[in-house]
Amino acid sequence: MSINILMPALSPTMEKGNLAKWHVKEGDAVAPGDVIAEIETDKATMEVEAIDEGTVAKILVSEGTEDVAVNDVIAILAEEGEDADAVEAPAEETAAPQNGKGADAAPPEPKETEGGEAVPREGLHEAGAADKSKPSREKEKSNGKSSGRIFASPLAKRLAKEKGLDLSALSGSGPHGRIVKHDIEEAVEKGEGKAAAPAAAEAAPASAPKTPAPAGMSDEQIRKMFDEGSYEVVPHDSMRRTIARRLVEAKTTIPHFYLTSDCEIDALLKLRSEINAAAPVIDDKPAYKLSVNDFVIKAMAMALQAVPEANVTWTQEAMLKHEGSDVGVAVSIPGGLITPVIRDAEKKTLSVISNEMKDMAGRARQRKLKPEEYQGGTTAVSNLGMYGIRDFAAVINPPHATILAVGAGEKRAVVRDDRVTVASIMTVTLSTDHRAVDGALGAEMLAAFKRYIENPMTLLI
Repeated sequence: MSINILMPALSPTMEKGNLAKWHVKEGDAVAPGDVIAEIETDKATMEVEAIDEGTVAKILVSEGTEDVAVNDVIAILAEEGEDADAVEAPAEETAAPQNGKGADAAPPEPKETEGGEAVPREGLHEAGAADKSKPSREKEKSNGKSSGRIFASPLAKRLAKEKGLDLSALSGSGPHGRIVKHDIEEAVEKGEGKAAAPAAAEAAPASAPKTPAPAGMSDEQIRKMFDEGSYEVVPHDSMRRTIARRLVEAKTTIPHFYLTSDCEIDALLKLRSEINAAAPVIDDKPAYKLSVNDFVIKAMAMALQAVPEANVTWTQEAMLKHEGSDVGVAVSIPGGLITPVIRDAEKKTLSVISNEMKDMAGRARQRKLKPEEYQGGTTAVSNLGMYGIRDFAAVINPPHATILAVGAGEKRAVVRDDRVTVASIMTVTLSTDHRAVDGALGAEMLAAFKRYIENPMTLLI
């Protein structure tokens, strides 16, 4: 009996992923543990291993396909002694799980690659049983509608929205009249299917000045505010869409408040220089090289231990009070950012924190982090000091209750003993979820952080 390979869920919140690459082809034999594919999420690229033995009979989703739903069938294995050529794709009514024992599931839709080829999933009503009444895979030309419903691939819908096309005016060349990428490109080339412009836009004079777009405007309305040809359309990838969704969620559902403090870091800079100078050399490289950010991570972890009431996560039914200080650190990567987490940072030395952070930041930029390395955490640090930013306020990253925004250390005039002197000052701003951490509690936590940063020897104890 054939075995369906399903799109895996690489994290508890994953709903869709991109099938980046196949490591096998049809006819290849695989064994449990063999890497068969690479899946991209909005944060990372993960390898998928086979859990069954067999021969790859059918690959149903081409590499490069975006937004493949979790539990969709992506390939089929033929078991030993089974004719791989005789294996058919599963019917839309059911999709057996990878263990081949059959299960109720929502019918998966055909998937479309960036090349525009639709791969219908037809042929089996249950694992291993061929459906002789399978319709032809030849493209059928129709209007893509049935009983008022428009059938179009997710890619086609996105492109139609970007191009300002009315799907109901287009013909579909995919399976069962489904509108696919090729139909959109053809409509654009022929100048067909343009959506009618809103009446208000039509009535506006050509010389009307361009003004900022209010909330709720469509993409097409916003584009009409700019001269055609004056911009490039860059479609959002899954990371950018996820960042946008989570930031809107954070700013509209978490009641932020902000606390700012100036920290003197001359003692920290002196200690850092001494520690780095004393680092042992291994293979012609120092064993570690501490950054100011490493001290910040450790100080943040220790502050949460000093003020445990702030080391919490808000849920609708209860407060989660954490024992360890798991500190997330915002890392900029191409197209967005990711927050790898230093677990139990209060228990680790500065050198361990530094080396862990360098390793995870490097793998984050290659999208090689594992989900458990960037999910969770109790707080976070966002440092823009290396860009010369003096101070800013960061947006809380759920499920955290706090995030510390760190500015650049700079020489400033300060008053000490009624005399003006010069000191290295670093401005930090704590963003706090008021549901979980009240004003006085947040101030107590930030004061604890300031004590550790200004007395860095305490971070070595």
